Amino acid sequence: MKSTMMQYPLTLVHVLERAGRYFRNSGIVSRMPDRSLHRCTYQDFYRRSRQLASALTKAGMRKGDRVATLMWNHYAHLEAYFGIPVAGGVVHTLNLRLYPEDIAYIANDAEDRFLIVDDILLPLLQQFSDRVPFEKIFVVPLTGKPVPAPYRDYEKLLAAESGEFTYPELDENDPAAMCYTSGTTGRPPGVVYSHRSIVLHSMATLVGDSFGINSADVLLPVVPMFHVLSWGLPHAAVMVGSKFVMPGPLLDAESLVELCESERVTFATGVPTVWLAVLQLLERCPNKRDLVPGMRIGIGGSAAPESMIRAFDQFGVRVIHAWGMTETSPIATVSTLKPHLRTLPEDERYAIRARSGYALPWVDMRVMDDTGKQVADDGAAMGEVQVRGPFVTGRYHNKEIDPLKFTSDGWLRTGDVATIDSEGYIKICDRTKDLIKSGGEWISSVDLENAIMAHPAVAEASVIAVPHPKWSERPMAFVVLKPGTALSGNEIETFIAPKFAKWWLPDEYVFVDAIPRTSTGKFLKRALREMAASARESTTPK
Repeated sequence: MKSTMMQYPLTLVHVLERAGRYFRNSGIVSRMPDRSLHRCTYQDFYRRSRQLASALTKAGMRKGDRVATLMWNHYAHLEAYFGIPVAGGVVHTLNLRLYPEDIAYIANDAEDRFLIVDDILLPLLQQFSDRVPFEKIFVVPLTGKPVPAPYRDYEKLLAAESGEFTYPELDENDPAAMCYTSGTTGRPPGVVYSHRSIVLHSMATLVGDSFGINSADVLLPVVPMFHVLSWGLPHAAVMVGSKFVMPGPLLDAESLVELCESERVTFATGVPTVWLAVLQLLERCPNKRDLVPGMRIGIGGSAAPESMIRAFDQFGVRVIHAWGMTETSPIATVSTLKPHLRTLPEDERYAIRARSGYALPWVDMRVMDDTGKQVADDGAAMGEVQVRGPFVTGRYHNKEIDPLKFTSDGWLRTGDVATIDSEGYIKICDRTKDLIKSGGEWISSVDLENAIMAHPAVAEASVIAVPHPKWSERPMAFVVLKPGTALSGNEIETFIAPKFAKWWLPDEYVFVDAIPRTSTGKFLKRALREMAASARESTTPK
């Protein structure tokens, strides 16, 4: 017996056409470099995306060709997200926060033919353009200034097109976009997303027990569109017609809160360091802000401290914890409370919300120990998170399947160490390389960081392993204090000691003005390890 269902491809063509048909009056707002707001509608977005598709096709783009973007979050980047793949191309977002030589390596590895770049980023482009043979470069004139030769003006490119465009025949498994991982060890590998994987990932993030996005929402992606497709938020927004607000290059706390207030944002996404700054701003002026009651914040990239979740609740803002990686498109788990868990005591509810959640639809997940066996679902046993599913990569671009990254039975080895409880909620304890092994026992740097950041005088904290002659490794904590506060290592230890066995507590507390960050806003522990030797000379004793 065979199914009677139609063979209908899951492609971004349908998503774009649906937006143009049903959500033409929904708004798109972009913060420009001069702080002004650019406004357009989905009808404009639909027309301009098709114009871009037509223009790129006439410029010589063939099916499967890579078109790089070097852009902030704004209307033209959203057009590229759709205009390139519906014409058969592959949108490749370049991380503008990387070193120029790394950008050049990535662009060459991807074999990017064309580039779309913001005019304010031309100085960055000029630092590596001689090493990348882009055939054509189109410049988005965000400042309104003339586009210098030999580049082509993006707006003039679109203006020359009528908007009439016939889509090429696309298979749902055709490539649509690609991103490169952060590459914390060695050269970063590329991940290529298909039309099908993007559509399924969007649907999974839209469901009520995930982010629960709908057409009444106003979305603000603080996570850059050059990083893992902005966690899939642009595709999800267009799928359901949500008003879409983009912050451009202005990502300071004041600018973000101002945008949330003026545009009545109901859902925003970003890494914890972004929201720590926002939280500190709210705490400084609790009665002067006007956020939408019940506003939701999706936090991922690294663990959100329970103290942050509690603090945002005091401002009527609900934190939704998520986990994923470039290889998982990226959202793979979301932490929302199941109905029967909502009646638990408050402390237990917060403990669950601080976990990374349970798997989205279509994501299979397991936690495996060093012997290759699944760990007990008791919330205590630790192991590596492994995943598989239709929006999980099965290999890297231009590389053979690596047995260190993929199991023999087809699961992705994430390198994240976690526990899993009987309800399926995982709690990320650390990256494999960041776990601290002291006297043969594991210590979670994430748990220590979250406990330290719960202190009202602490703005940020990051914990690393340092060599020890007897115990192999011991934890060292780097701490940033809030302005106008004072704290000693002894006071921090007294604060966190009730939560841990004594041997878990850091041997040293180093007070610093700032903690180095990666290009995506996470704490850069590699730099902290390099600082550790000199920092120990100025350590505050316990």
